[in-house]
Amino acid sequence: MSFRFLHAADLHLDSPLRGLSRRGQVAGAFVDASRRALENMVATAIGERVAFVVIAGDIYDGDWRDYSTGQFFVRQMGRLAREGIRVFIIRGNHDAESVITKSLPLPNNVHSFSVRTVESVAIEELRVMLHGRGFANRHVPENVAASYPAAKPRYFNIGILHTSLTGREDHDVYAPCGIDDLRRPGYDYWALGHIHKREIVANDPPIVFPGNLQARHARETGAKGATLVTVTDGRVSQVDEVTLDAARFAHSELDLSGLRDPQEFLSAARRVIHEASGEAGDRPLALRLTLTGETALHSYFGAHAGKLIEDVQALAWEINDSVLIEKVRHSTSLVRQLTGSAVIADFAEVLAEVAADASFQAEIEAVLAELRSKAPEAAFSMLDLSGAGENLAPSAISRAQDLVLANLGGVIVEEREP
Repeated sequence: MSFRFLHAADLHLDSPLRGLSRRGQVAGAFVDASRRALENMVATAIGERVAFVVIAGDIYDGDWRDYSTGQFFVRQMGRLAREGIRVFIIRGNHDAESVITKSLPLPNNVHSFSVRTVESVAIEELRVMLHGRGFANRHVPENVAASYPAAKPRYFNIGILHTSLTGREDHDVYAPCGIDDLRRPGYDYWALGHIHKREIVANDPPIVFPGNLQARHARETGAKGATLVTVTDGRVSQVDEVTLDAARFAHSELDLSGLRDPQEFLSAARRVIHEASGEAGDRPLALRLTLTGETALHSYFGAHAGKLIEDVQALAWEINDSVLIEKVRHSTSLVRQLTGSAVIADFAEVLAEVAADASFQAEIEAVLAELRSKAPEAAFSMLDLSGAGENLAPSAISRAQDLVLANLGGVIVEEREP
């Protein structure tokens, strides 16, 4: 028997927007991106004429704010029902039975696996047996894979599990297990969920995380989607990544070594933004730009941080009005050039000594505390000390040093060796 099926996971429908709030109209495209990605998944399943779809947990990001989230999913499953495509789903940690308090009846083509025990469901006309278990609670510390039954002989067996396996960076431990635990039952394919980065954990049998359908924040970069599996004569013959995301996050690094003029920086930034925009295709793009290198512009950036991101955003919209600059990160260092004078270098050393003085820091902290207590919050926020925490003085002093050096030319000068 030969057929194809689509394996998806971690849809996180209507996941709240992270890191792009108050960023205007382009950010709004990311709010609806999880829904558009699901529409893309359904269209792909229909277009590829798959036999069925497997969704390995976290269809929802958490409890619905209202019924529209559930209604959207039901509507999309209805599209598949009208094409005769069955869907098999399990609950993960984000949409565990204890988390979701609202419910809607699912179309007849959708089977939701039990949350109490591992359940096995057959598609007799394809000689396929699917084994899966959803979860009643958000925290599952035990090895659930150990309870999956042995493969049914002369059937193509698929295991469906929401798990962190032996652990993955940035993901909570959930239903932990090892590759040997998954190989034990003798299944032909493992459809996993929970890890948001695509990974083929093993090839024999294929053990696959398809990644999430749509990125949710700036740490989830690059293309997202699902996995299209081709089965030929009862064996997996092909495992293909299918890109389905409706909006994308990306990081780009810009080396500014040797640059001295802000216009040179903007020219270099234009090139990087253009490349990132091209890679995203026609999708809205949230781009994080990291500036590196030894440059005379280091102090200029520190002194004009607020203007910098606005300049880069204006540049991005010149290239593509669907590109949003999510953040500009400064990892540059100040260039040191050799000339016949050490005046600026000496002055920079004086600034550094003053900045390191504990009594001076305490005095600045007291001034800032008084200013915060008397000035309106909107006015205080103009100091742009975000991320400084409770101890504001080091950040304020550092910005002041950058401003002074920027106005002196931004270059530390040292005496040339004789």
